[in-house]
Amino acid sequence: MTAKNAFYAQSGGVTAVINASACGVIETARKHPDKIANVYAGRNGIIGALTEDLIDTGKESAENIAALRHTPSGGLGSCRYKLKSLEANKREYERLIEVFKAHDIGYFFYNGGGDSADTCYKVSQLSDAMGYPVQAIHVPKTVDNDLPITDNCPGFGSVAKYIATSTLEASFDVRSMCATSTKIFVIEVMGRHAGWIAAAGALVADQGIPVLTLFPEVEFEQEKFLTAVKAKVEKFGYCTVCVSEGCHWPDGRFLAEQGTRDAFGHAQLGGAAPVVANMIKDATGYKFHWAVADYLQRAARHLAAKSDVEQAYALGKAGVEFALEGHNSIMPTVVRKSSDPYVWEIGKAPLSEVANVEKFMPKDFITEDGYGITDKCREYLYPMIRGEDYPPYEKGMPKYVTLKNAPVAKKLAAFEL
Repeated sequence: MTAKNAFYAQSGGVTAVINASACGVIETARKHPDKIANVYAGRNGIIGALTEDLIDTGKESAENIAALRHTPSGGLGSCRYKLKSLEANKREYERLIEVFKAHDIGYFFYNGGGDSADTCYKVSQLSDAMGYPVQAIHVPKTVDNDLPITDNCPGFGSVAKYIATSTLEASFDVRSMCATSTKIFVIEVMGRHAGWIAAAGALVADQGIPVLTLFPEVEFEQEKFLTAVKAKVEKFGYCTVCVSEGCHWPDGRFLAEQGTRDAFGHAQLGGAAPVVANMIKDATGYKFHWAVADYLQRAARHLAAKSDVEQAYALGKAGVEFALEGHNSIMPTVVRKSSDPYVWEIGKAPLSEVANVEKFMPKDFITEDGYGITDKCREYLYPMIRGEDYPPYEKGMPKYVTLKNAPVAKKLAAFEL
């Protein structure tokens, strides 16, 4: 069988370890030149495929590809661009197949979250219908940890480690000054519908920190919350609040909703921390400080969790291996075998069961008062934040790689998005 080319793209918000998955895909593909001739990547994600703006990863040295493993963000460029349904915009899917045909692409590796899984699934369906089979493999990635079936998602463990560490350090700062200064520290973390990252902030309670956590899974009750804050301050002299961006009122409105929408049609969020902080100030008079972790939490490769890096690479590697075995329309998964010691292996899930499905925090992971995590949640979280995988340093700074991202010559007419 003549070797086909592969197409790889990064999608959505990037992470500290998505490039480790890219490294796993490219390095593994290079070991099978009899089946995969080259790996082309989409410049800025799926947009690169639609506009035929392809990157020739074959122009990159082995050293540069290996360095992706310890480099944060999207080394090949990502995007927030949701393909509509096949019925609503079939031309985009047909364009993908047209580009794949023109560049002899037989493998499609899409590295992203739930929306990416949906796109990957649709491409696998359409390619068969159009008579040009493409093996579509979804490589999981999302800091939100909300993909189903897989035990956890690459990107989450490192965010969890960063948030747990940063919340702890900031809380120590507040504790040292609370007698005469700041009594409230509020940190806002990512998580629109699922509170996994906020749960990581709740781990500081195990270090003696008085913390209240606001999850998207729990409706926000203002008076109950303010009473809990006062109780913490009266007992400890200060209180830390870890609030998920998706925290919402009983009527479903987000505390942080701005009235705008992002490229995926989701409500544009940002600002839960100042809303909560000012709410406390108005009710109690307590001096406060607040912070929004924002890009810092998902770009912090210097504090990546070792297992997260290993899983990100392994899932990229497995995606290629599954494709070479003939699998199609699947997502490689993490299967937890044991929490202590932490033992995991690679599994797989059909995309028909992954696309458009969100995994939320189980009820038994959240305490009855709605402001903390249970021992069952701790058992789940701690294995994923243990271990360090520091990048190399030079002159005191992390040594990251910037790829050449050499273009592939275009063969088709221009395409309007």
